[in-house]
Amino acid sequence: MKRYFQVIWAVLWKDLRIEFRTKDVFTSMAVFAVLALLIFNFAFELRIPNKSIIVPGVLWVTIVFAAVLGLGRAFISEKDKGSLAGLMLAPVDRSAIYFGKMIASLAFILVVEAFLLLLIAVFFNVPLISLPLLLILLLGTIGITAVGTLFSALAVNTRAREVLLPVLLLPVLLPLLIACIRTTIGLLEGDALADHLNWIQLMVFFDLLFLVAAFLTFDYVVEE
Repeated sequence: MKRYFQVIWAVLWKDLRIEFRTKDVFTSMAVFAVLALLIFNFAFELRIPNKSIIVPGVLWVTIVFAAVLGLGRAFISEKDKGSLAGLMLAPVDRSAIYFGKMIASLAFILVVEAFLLLLIAVFFNVPLISLPLLLILLLGTIGITAVGTLFSALAVNTRAREVLLPVLLLPVLLPLLIACIRTTIGLLEGDALADHLNWIQLMVFFDLLFLVAAFLTFDYVVEE
């Protein structure tokens, strides 16, 4: 078990060090988030008198598509550099590689989300910094990252990998996104977190389901 967590940490630390040096993933996601919010802001400026009613949809749409950019790079860079084969040949449980990659992607997306919350407060004048909303963001992001990392590993060996990832990912994420958006709407309208317990349970179940599914199937997914 100790060796398993050492492998997770080694993969995570490798990805973090590469990102600190290159900043490829964060830059692409951050630039997309800024451009998406600018487009949404100008698109709804003249038609929506109260912009706060569109914030939940804008927030989660931006998160999902920014995450797709980052998750697409999770294994493509390894594949292009030829290091993916080395990872697969290492005498370790391959699910540890998945969790290392998944946690690294989760960290990148959470940093972009923190940046995104500040931008929404500026563009839409809607503060989103509260513990209930942060909890929903965390649960939603874990689910997006859990599924996205698994599908990124699946798509990396295909010819149309950049196109295949969102095609696979978005339909599967639909239940999670509905729960996240509905709960975010309720919280912004002043509801208590307990009022949306069913949606929260759905998010937790979704996250656990795909984490377990990835643990059980990742070894087969990365086979060429």
